[in-house]
Amino acid sequence: MLPLLFSRRYLFSKKSHSVINIISGVSVFAVAMPVAAMIILLSVFNGFEELVKQMASTFDADLTVTPREGERFPAERIDTAALACIDGLGGWSYTVEQNVLLEYRGHQAAATLRGADDRYPEVMPILGAISAGDYQVRLGDYDRAVLGQALAYSLGVRSLVGEPLKIYALRRNGFSTLIPLEGYSRREVDMAGVFQLDSEAEQQYLITSLRLARELFDFGEDATALLLRVDDPDRIETVKREVEQAVGREFEVRTRYELRRTFYDIMIYEKWGIFFISLLVLVIASFSMVGALSMLIIEKRKDVRTLRALGADTRLIRRIFIGEGVLIGSIGAAIGTVTGVTVTLVQQLFGIVEIPVESLVTRSYPVLFQVNDLLAVLGAFALVVAAVTGLTVYNMIPKNNRQP
Repeated sequence: MLPLLFSRRYLFSKKSHSVINIISGVSVFAVAMPVAAMIILLSVFNGFEELVKQMASTFDADLTVTPREGERFPAERIDTAALACIDGLGGWSYTVEQNVLLEYRGHQAAATLRGADDRYPEVMPILGAISAGDYQVRLGDYDRAVLGQALAYSLGVRSLVGEPLKIYALRRNGFSTLIPLEGYSRREVDMAGVFQLDSEAEQQYLITSLRLARELFDFGEDATALLLRVDDPDRIETVKREVEQAVGREFEVRTRYELRRTFYDIMIYEKWGIFFISLLVLVIASFSMVGALSMLIIEKRKDVRTLRALGADTRLIRRIFIGEGVLIGSIGAAIGTVTGVTVTLVQQLFGIVEIPVESLVTRSYPVLFQVNDLLAVLGAFALVVAAVTGLTVYNMIPKNNRQP
């Protein structure tokens, strides 16, 4: 308690040289701003990660079943009766997904065609992403298509009514260099609607009926994937294990995260890369405490001699000035934490700072505050302050030298 009492008095009492007051204040500000910046940056990365996951949810099911060997499988090979008995499984949908070439009024574009059965909207939230038209890709014997907004724009689509969309798929029985068109299967479909999501999905995907996709690719009754919806997101791993038992070892069951593991891992690496870069800035900013402590120790030489005359040892004197550094760091950390958390929560709740791009699915910068990030920042900051303060005090007050 005695070292803390001296440290608090030195920090808050008037000093003989006002420049030390100024340097101490600058040190507090210098360590507060990096702390606030680290909290805000990590929250922004959390927000973008959550936004990407939400946007990808329309094309990535909760669980996806695919064959371990080959790209397709007979639909009857999966026991749907066994799937229906799994508690928490909300529904399933068979899909066929392959690359195609699209043509519309002289414009061409490569795309990924996804043929989906009638249960697809029950498994995937595609209906909420439709920005024009509707999702009805099948009306009786009439097949239609839904395009991504960016894909429709690249094809020059200005209206859903008019010339049909031409779809070309490479035939499986070979390609002839003499008659190139004979190497492609061709279908013409009217456009039912346009969906709006992230730029990658909008530029890549075309959705149509499962029947048309099977005819186009000559897949018979085969499918390339079975998409599953889980009612409770917290039970995904449990449902996944039950689905694996139901479909057998010849099929692989993956969650949405596992489908894009590389992408999500990269986002995590980027987040913690920014964390360590910001931490380096914090370390450099903490060096301002070196000047403040050094000048304070020099100013308090008379006080140190008085304390030694009263019986204080080197350890007690060091603890006094280490406490001074800890107080400076603690005040800076408190100011930085309050600033960072306040800015983050205000942006998260009210979206004050907007993104100047109208085509994005969100108008404001997404942020998501997480307590774990705050603890990581404060923990790293505590280590930095302890190291900087300890090194400075131990160098300025050697053990075998009675003069500071």
